Amino acid sequence: MTKASSDIKSSGLISRLPHPWRGLGQLARLDRPIGWWLLLLPGWHAILLAAIATNAPFHQTLYIMALFLIGAIVMRGAGCVVNDLWDRDLDRAVARTQDRPLASGAVSIPLALSFLAVLGLIGLLVLIQLPMTAIITGIAALPLIVIYPLAKRFTGLPQIVLALTFSWGALLGWASFGGWPETPAILLYMATALWVFGYDTIYAIQDIKDDQDIGIKSSALTLGTRLPQVVAWVYVEMVLILLAIKFTITVGWVYIIGVALVALHLAQQIRAIRLDDPLSAGRIFRSNRNTGLILTVALMVEYIWRYL
Repeated sequence: MTKASSDIKSSGLISRLPHPWRGLGQLARLDRPIGWWLLLLPGWHAILLAAIATNAPFHQTLYIMALFLIGAIVMRGAGCVVNDLWDRDLDRAVARTQDRPLASGAVSIPLALSFLAVLGLIGLLVLIQLPMTAIITGIAALPLIVIYPLAKRFTGLPQIVLALTFSWGALLGWASFGGWPETPAILLYMATALWVFGYDTIYAIQDIKDDQDIGIKSSALTLGTRLPQVVAWVYVEMVLILLAIKFTITVGWVYIIGVALVALHLAQQIRAIRLDDPLSAGRIFRSNRNTGLILTVALMVEYIWRYL
């Protein structure tokens, strides 16, 4: 089996930070934007769906999308801090994670807690720019955020908890226009949760050997050789739910083409899965940014079309 390389780097953006800040930058994964992209995109999808449903002004939609961009970067960083605080002892036993700042001792626990407080404050400042429906919806996600890092200790499918957590932007994006999540947002949340479960199961292939050795659970370990078939089924369900959204909101042929392109991209991921190739699993996982951007572009075109 190919050994997964360390996920902590000192190049790129991290290398440009002042030396005392580099450990915090690595702790927040600033050198790995894929995390905040995947957290952000469901929110953008919901924002554009809600904007289409409510005929929201263009400037309002762009403003909310910008807030979500800031919030995703900050809260993804906060989530990484929480995860690494829980997992610092386990991370030392996994080749891919043993260089993480808390596991390696590059960042102390008090400093990490202080950094988490700052990130949480920034996230709160972003959240209170939104309507009360969005504030309540955002706060409702906190139990999932806290529970997820512990799920891998108690269930063989912790990716389900991650899916429910990482998809929350689909509900929050809709609520950011002042209403409670309606049918399109709920369907989008379901589709996104299936997507997250699929791509994070692929991601977990990277750690199969180490997780097995130290007794950590994951859907990749639980599914074993059935993994490609289960992920394929999950992705099919995701696409069907995305198509069902068309019957709950006025979207046209551009949206259908976007969903078709998403389906094609996901099919390519399934064909590329290799259980004995952790590096390949990482590449497939990162390609999901493009999956989300395809749908974002399709929804943006549908939205702009109404102004032409």
